[in-house]
This record gives sequence, C-alpha cells and structure tokens, in this order.
Amino acid sequence: MWMNQTNQTDDDLFSCYSPSVTAYRYFAVLWGCAVTLTGTVGNVMTILAFTLDPRLRSRFNVLIVNLAVADLLYCTILQPISVDSYLHLRWRSGQVWCRVFGLLLFLSNSVSIITLCLVAVSRYLLVAKRALFERVFSNRGLILLLISTWALGLASFVPLWPVYVFVPQVCTCSFHRTRGRPYSTIMLFLYFFVGLGCVGFFYMLIYRRVKVASQALLRYRLSRRSSRRAASSAQGTNDSGVESGIKTCSSEMSSQVEQPQREIIYENDLPPSQSLATDLNSSKGPKPTPDVVTVPSPVPAAPARPTATSGDDNEFKRVTHMCFTVFLCFVCCFVPFLLLNIADKHSRAPQILHMFCANLTWLNSCINPVLYAVMNRQFRQAYHVLLTRAAAPLTKPWWTSTWWHCQKS
Repeated sequence: MWMNQTNQTDDDLFSCYSPSVTAYRYFAVLWGCAVTLTGTVGNVMTILAFTLDPRLRSRFNVLIVNLAVADLLYCTILQPISVDSYLHLRWRSGQVWCRVFGLLLFLSNSVSIITLCLVAVSRYLLVAKRALFERVFSNRGLILLLISTWALGLASFVPLWPVYVFVPQVCTCSFHRTRGRPYSTIMLFLYFFVGLGCVGFFYMLIYRRVKVASQALLRYRLSRRSSRRAASSAQGTNDSGVESGIKTCSSEMSSQVEQPQREIIYENDLPPSQSLATDLNSSKGPKPTPDVVTVPSPVPAAPARPTATSGDDNEFKRVTHMCFTVFLCFVCCFVPFLLLNIADKHSRAPQILHMFCANLTWLNSCINPVLYAVMNRQFRQAYHVLLTRAAAPLTKPWWTSTWWHCQKS
C-alpha cells in the first residue's frame, strides 16, 4: 500500500494531464515534430554550408554557426523529449534527466542571447570602429568569445540544478518558480531584458550611423553632379577665366564633401565578393588608411568608386537587416511566454494558454535557417547546392545505377 501511494505521488509530480488540454496535445505534438525536423535539417545545413562553401567562411559567419549549434542542441535533443511529454501528458524520463533537460534548455537559450549580442556588437564595430573590430573579432578573439558564450551560459544556470523540476503548466522541466528566487529572477532579467535590450540598443546605433552616412553620401553625389553640370556648360565658352573659376569652385565643393565620403568608404565599403558585407577572413594586414585614398576628380569619368561603395553599403544594410530580423523573431517567440509568467504569478490562467505561449518559444530554434535562405543570397545558393547533392542519388535512374555496378563487376 505504501509503495502504491508513493508511485501515485510520483505520477502526480510528473503529470501534466488536464481535460482541457487532451485535444490540444495533438496539435502540440505535430508542432513539435515540425520544429524538430525543420530545425535539425536547417541548422545542419547552415553548419555544412559554412564548412563547404569558401564564400561563407568568414569571421562574422562563425557567430551564425554558433547560433546554429545552440539551436541544434535544442532541436535534436530537447525537442523530441518535449514532444514525448506532450503526447503522454507526463514526464517519462526521471528526475535526473529532468534536471539535465532544464539545464540544457537554459544553456541553449542563454548561448543564443549572448550570440545575438555579439552579432549586434560586431555589426556596430564594423560600421563605426573598424580597428577595434579587427582586434576584438580576430581569429583568436573569436575562439575565446565562442568558448566564453558556452562557459558563461553554463556557469549562469548550473547553480539552479537543485530546483529544476517538472512544471505541469507547460508540461516540461524548468526551474521552480519560487524555490529558485531571487537568483532565477536575476538571471532572467539579465539575459532576457538587459541582454536583449543591449541588442536593440546597438541596432539603433547602427541605424543612426548608417542613416548619417547615407545622407553624407547623398550630399556628396548631389554636389558632384552639380559641379559636373557647371563644368560641362563651361566647356562651350571661350572665356578661359570663367572656365578656370568653375573648375576651382568644383574642386572646392569636392574637397568639402570628400571627408564624409572617405568615412563611408572605410567603414561601409566592403568587398562585393563577400555576401555578408565583409571579407572577415582577410585579417593578414590593416586596411588602407584614408590618407592614401586618391581624391576623385570632378571629371565625369571618375565616380566609379562611389558607385561600388554604394553597392557594398546596400549589401551591408541587407545583412544587418537580416540580423535584426533574427533578433526580432527571437523576441517575438519569447515575449508572450515571459509576459504571461510575469502577469500570472499564481497560475490562474488556463493551462492551454501557458502551453501555447511555451510552444511559441519552440519556433526560435528552427526559424533562423529559413530567414537565412530568404534574406541572404549566398546562404540560399549554398542550401540549394546541398539539397541538390542530397537529392542526386534519389533522382538518379535505377537502371543507370544497376548498369554502373554491372560494369564495375
């Protein structure tokens, strides 16, 4: 009798059964299976694309790979266990694995947040302080940063090991809402509010910096265009004094706007061969300083460099926009869950609402490869090559394969 009561108590501790969620669990299971499949395939393809495509082997893309590894940890190991819990409406893996699950869950989320911060900081330093970027995000610096992301995430949530328990409201393992305080509250505040707030702050600085540079470039082009028109209209006159005066004025206008243009060249001008806005592999030597740049002539044939700079600047904006979209998707996936837990301290909200908001966080681990494919041309091409190679054995006619084996034998 005592053993039966003990087993019943254990079943109650690891059960999330409720009549209100018996139908919803099938939707959650399908959702979780789709996340597992999409996230595993997408993040593996991201890592393979970085490994096999030389164009993607940049220092900036190392951060993208680190984000993919954190998402892969969740999709391949944690998500299937969550699916099993929703299918049976109970935790079937025991107390020890419940604690391991909770630790790995917050490790994956913390590494993702830290990596998003590094991505935002790298984009800002690239556009504002290129020399500091080269020092901080050097090859050795990147290795230290990657190790630090995992070490910091692990050190942050290991102290909560004794309070990782099964949470029936969301049918998964997490830390206890009250027993982990105040440490758990501090960690959540630092990562989800301070960390994500810093990411948004750096993207705001990038936006302001790029906007100022774009306005300076526009003023430069307008001044050059007006000086060329004046020079062209003066070519038909025989008054050499007037022509000389126009040339002098054109040179003065060009020198007045040359400094903003140099700033754009050496902070936003990135090699067009690199789709992620910069060839960060080329760290063998410093970039040319603005002192050695030849001031473009007001002659109409001269402005080839500003045109190339404009294209590279647009590429930088596209990549930064992609990174900002990844950040926004992370925020949109987690904010409903966080707000619900803050507002519903006594767990009075329907359990199905808690489950749905928790299930929204699953999307964060599988959506990034989709964004890369949609918003980045080189990742899209790399994915296409990988899929083509993977599908080649399936599309190859069976009689061709049989004939080939016969010839070899």
